[in-house]
Amino acid sequence: MTWVTKTLNSTLGRKLIMALTGLFLILFLTGHVSGNLLLFKGDGGQAFNMYAKFMTTNPAVKLLSYLTYISVIGHIIYSILLTRHNASARPVSYSTSKGGTNSSWNSRNMGILGTIILIFLVVHLQGFWAEMHWGEVPTISYDGENYKNLYLIVSEAFKQEWLVALYVAAMIFLGFHLSHGFSSAFQTLGLSHKKYSPAIEWIGRIYCVIVPATFASMPLYIYFSSL
Repeated sequence: MTWVTKTLNSTLGRKLIMALTGLFLILFLTGHVSGNLLLFKGDGGQAFNMYAKFMTTNPAVKLLSYLTYISVIGHIIYSILLTRHNASARPVSYSTSKGGTNSSWNSRNMGILGTIILIFLVVHLQGFWAEMHWGEVPTISYDGENYKNLYLIVSEAFKQEWLVALYVAAMIFLGFHLSHGFSSAFQTLGLSHKKYSPAIEWIGRIYCVIVPATFASMPLYIYFSSL
């Protein structure tokens, strides 16, 4: 067994992978929410459709998308491994040992929050990502060039109350997940210091509110605009 394998299979190695993949996914969320702000432009979806085509055809972006897939899978796998390890290493449950006095609710329930987000992710990928790649998406022309009318798919989907409610609820859970994961990732990477740790925690608190709230506002905006 090489030192690389030993490191990856150790608790510290697993935490490092969780931290690195988590921070990469935070960067992805930042880019994703920024691009999706085009849904608010009010141009009938032209800017959003053009953005979507760029994101699915640009070679550099496609490479980043593969890294995103790897990060999602790695984050899930290693979160399961860490959860199982922590459960087996903890002889007394939190309810008995009063874990709430030493840790936040978010940190004690990262596994539950992650599972809910994973369920949401499956629904999201099936409804939009898979539809975009393999579904029969209608096309629309701008300046003589055809684009997949993904804006139409999104706007029709968010006319459904249950789907809007699911997205809003999922973003609340994402906010809780990020509120612990953001600062925890920096701490795991050894980037914790009394001088800048408060700034990291402050940025994390703002991020875990603004990003999920912005995502949640999109289905709400489309739903109420359609009434």
